[in-house]
Amino acid sequence: MKHIKEMLKFNKTFVACKRCQAYPVTKYPRKKIAILSCMDARLTEVLPAALNLKNGDAKIIKNAGAVITHPFGSVMRSLMIAVYELGVKDILVIGHHDCGMQGMESSKLIQKMMKRKISKEKLDFIRDCGIDISKWLKGFDNAQDSIRETVNIIRHHPLIPTDIRVHGFIIDPKTGKLDKII
Repeated sequence: MKHIKEMLKFNKTFVACKRCQAYPVTKYPRKKIAILSCMDARLTEVLPAALNLKNGDAKIIKNAGAVITHPFGSVMRSLMIAVYELGVKDILVIGHHDCGMQGMESSKLIQKMMKRKISKEKLDFIRDCGIDISKWLKGFDNAQDSIRETVNIIRHHPLIPTDIRVHGFIIDPKTGKLDKII
C-alpha cells in the first residue's frame, strides 16, 4: 500500500505540473510496430531503450513469457486491433533470457494457490468449465522454442493478413543485446 500511496502522490504533482505535455502522441504507433514481450520488470525500461523506442513509437503488449496461450485470447485480440485499427505492419515477439516462465511447473503454482486458500473446488470448477489449468499455467522448456511457437501462431492465424511481417527475438535483460530467432 505504501508504494501505491507514493505513486498517487507523485501523480498529483505530475498532473499539476502538466508533465504529460512532454509526451505528445496519438494512439497510432509512429513506427507501425506492435511488440509482444514478457512482463518481466527488468524489461520495463531496458526493452524500449535497447530498441531506441520513444513514447508513441510502438504498441507494447506484455504478458508472462511473451506467449500466446490461446489463438483467440486477449493477446491475439490486441494484435488484431493493432493491425486493423492502428496501422501496425510489423509484429515483434521478444522473449528474454532468464525468464521466470522457463521451466515453470504448473503443479507447483497450483500448490501455491492452494496454500493461499484457493480451494480444490474452485480448481475443479475451472477444469469442469473445460480449462486445462495445468496446460494453461505451464511454462516452457526453452525460450527460443517458445518464441518460435508464438511467432508461428501469429503468422498462421486465420485473421492476421499475410502482408504482416512477424519476427521473433530474444533479449538479454542484463545487457540489452537483442538476437534474432525467427
